[in-house]
Amino acid sequence: MARSVNSIFFTFLYISFIYTLSPYVNATTSQSDIQVLVAIKTSIDPFSITPDSFLSSWDFNLDPCETTGASFLGILCTVPDQVDTNATSRIIEIDLEGDGLEGFLTSSIGNLTELVTLNLGRNKFRGPVPESITNLRKLTSLQLYENFFSGSLVDDIGVLTKLETLDVSNNRLSGSIPSSITSLRSLTRLDLSNNEFTGKIPQLNGLWLLSSFDISNNQIYGNLPQFPLKIKTLSLSHNLLSGHITPVHKLRHLSTLDLSDNRFSGGINKGIFMLPELSHVNVSVNRFTVFEVVEFSDKKSQLHTLDVHANRLHGHLPVNLVTYPNLTEINLGHNLFSGEIPSEYWSRLGFSWRNLNLEYNNLEGSVPRELNRTLEGVQGSFEHNCLICPKGLQLCHGQRTASECHGGDHN
Repeated sequence: MARSVNSIFFTFLYISFIYTLSPYVNATTSQSDIQVLVAIKTSIDPFSITPDSFLSSWDFNLDPCETTGASFLGILCTVPDQVDTNATSRIIEIDLEGDGLEGFLTSSIGNLTELVTLNLGRNKFRGPVPESITNLRKLTSLQLYENFFSGSLVDDIGVLTKLETLDVSNNRLSGSIPSSITSLRSLTRLDLSNNEFTGKIPQLNGLWLLSSFDISNNQIYGNLPQFPLKIKTLSLSHNLLSGHITPVHKLRHLSTLDLSDNRFSGGINKGIFMLPELSHVNVSVNRFTVFEVVEFSDKKSQLHTLDVHANRLHGHLPVNLVTYPNLTEINLGHNLFSGEIPSEYWSRLGFSWRNLNLEYNNLEGSVPRELNRTLEGVQGSFEHNCLICPKGLQLCHGQRTASECHGGDHN
């Protein structure tokens, strides 16, 4: 209780001190912009402002836009017209990333109408994102990631049509994704991951410049929409998404695809493996039953990592995986694959393939003895199958018992 009273008392003195020192009369910086800077600083718990933080350098005895050296760090301004002696400087960038600041984002932030960049990432801001942020019509980068912002994302966010980067990841935002987000046609990067968003993904194919979309670790449900054709990174993991994944087949520039831990069903079809720039694929922990791997003879295939574990895939292991020259990490574990491991796999394992996981399937047959000489540094597991393994092969330890293998119930 005593600390709480002291905190309130010192905060009052701190606010009074700042307002007393603010030299508005002689400033070349816009008076309204200075007032916003004061409001930002006074909305922060002073005990969270460390001596090495940018905010500690905001000395209101000085003019924010005329200051050089180590004062008003994290602030960039316009240069006033030298001909117009009445012209004032305006704040165009605020960057307080990683300062560990605790407090609220003042609604007066909307008065910085020339602001182009706002980066408050990796702090401890809490409460809602102010509605007034929609007044910042020149904003190209809005980064509020790794804070404690809560409530819904501003409904009218779509009026910020110049936004190129929107990152509100790792907060406590909830509600549905605003439909107006489809108006942000300048967006190249959209990160809403690690929040509490619900509802469906809006149709994003109108955001034709979008190259990265991350909505992982939310509570999003429904089928996949159509995505922009230029997208390179698509991260939708740890949601409640369902249906087929055919919309992905059109994304010719896709490099990274993560659909893990959802409720997708149907097939992991050959269309995905024909995407020429695809490097990393994770479709694990879903309900897929079919796995089609097309033969890839073109040396331009970029596929490096493939993870399909914890699905309901059945049939034989796909031989065509050996036709992908850049493939090094493969996880086919925890499925219903049966039959023998293709002999073509052995020539890859220990050479181009550095990680092969086949555990918890219904595989049978003999594993070659010579693997003991080629598996140095190889990771993975063949355990919990019905394989006959050479003595000392660590990857093969922990096979099912004979009764389990011949009893008809392999899982």
